[in-house]
Amino acid sequence: MARLRDGLRVDDAIVVMEKYRRHLEAGMPRLQATLLGVREVGFTVLSMSLSLIGGVHPILLMGGIVGRLFANSPSRSRSAILVSMLVSLTYHAP
Repeated sequence: MARLRDGLRVDDAIVVMEKYRRHLEAGMPRLQATLLGVREVGFTVLSMSLSLIGGVHPILLMGGIVGRLFANSPSRSRSAILVSMLVSLTYHAP
C-alpha cells in the first residue's frame, strides 16, 4: 500500500507539471498556463488524493496490538497525501 500511495502522489505532481509545461511551451504566460493545467486535471488529482485518504483512514479505527503498531502510520500518510496534493495543485514552476 505504501508504494502504491507514494507512486500515486508522485504521479499527481508529474501530471500537473506536464500539463503546465505543455501550455507554457505553447506560448502562454506562466500564471495562465498553471491555472489552465490545474483546471484540466485538478479534479482528478483531488479525487485520487481523497480516495487514498479514505483508504488509509480505517487503519486508525483498528484496535488491539495491531492498532497500536500502526497508530502513527495513517496520520503521517494523510498529512503527506494532503501536502502532496496542495503542492501539486499550487506549485508554480519557474
